[in-house]
Amino acid sequence: MSEDRPHILLVEDELHLARGMTFNLEEEGYRVSHAETGEAALELLAFNRFALIILDVMLPGMDGFTVCREVRGADPRVPILILSARSEEGDRISGLDSGADDYLTKPFNLSEFLLRVKGMLRRSSWYRPEPVEEGYRFGDNEVFLLSYHARTAQGEIDLTELEIRMLALFFRNEGKTVTRSNLLETVWGYSSETETRTLDNFIVRLRKYFEPDSSHPVFFQTVRGVGYRFARHGAPGARCEKRAG
Repeated sequence: MSEDRPHILLVEDELHLARGMTFNLEEEGYRVSHAETGEAALELLAFNRFALIILDVMLPGMDGFTVCREVRGADPRVPILILSARSEEGDRISGLDSGADDYLTKPFNLSEFLLRVKGMLRRSSWYRPEPVEEGYRFGDNEVFLLSYHARTAQGEIDLTELEIRMLALFFRNEGKTVTRSNLLETVWGYSSETETRTLDNFIVRLRKYFEPDSSHPVFFQTVRGVGYRFARHGAPGARCEKRAG
């Protein structure tokens, strides 16, 4: 039944591009709703549930970054893929800071675009951790995986679906190095050959949330040339515990 197909919201004001993307997405078996403006997209989101949002940055009226923040305020879980003709690193970081899960620069290869979409939708139901993983505490932080919520030294925050999946992977592998390919495959659903700076920017985001000093991380550590390691006890003397939910 068509209702069983993943429903994607495409927010793109370039009609020729939107038509091509819609055609190819529908050929892959997805349902697609199209909005030309951010305001129209928010109206659709008020009455529909989408499996993925594909969001152009340069829109008439409300820009894509603002739309992304509005969506995240209402739904911290829906995956968001941002599209932009601007390739500067600052724009990529702005997109991810606004709550996006990945970023693709125009012009892009169709196969790569469809791979990104497929990766973000690979599982029909997004990862749900076991209840025992509720209330995971490290340093001054407490993460509630099932409720997508965390308490930090900076205050309480809502977490996105991909942030939860990344944290759960780190918690399960506490003290072990998690390779870049493992993170990309498990969290984003990408093949191990895919290279993306999105991963590094996500680590920056987690450090801003949870590290006492994000420029000198003690919990989310870089293992050069390999990947990252989560050290639950951080610096010597840090108080940590794990509570069952």
